Amino acid sequence: MSRGLIAKIAKKTKRCPSDLTDEEWDEIAPLMPKPGRRGQPREVDFREVINAVRYLVRSGCG
Repeated sequence: MSRGLIAKIAKKTKRCPSDLTDEEWDEIAPLMPKPGRRGQPREVDFREVINAVRYLVRSGCG
């Protein structure tokens, strides 16, 4: 997926109270692994992965 498509999807997606704020993301983004120089481009948005984990932790994985 291209970044433009991901950005469009993110704007349409309803945000959860457990989602990272921009300020929180700015703090932890430098800690995320850098993409490799070889192979396919990364398709995973780490911010959305962390948002999903935070949602599961908050909701209790019901």
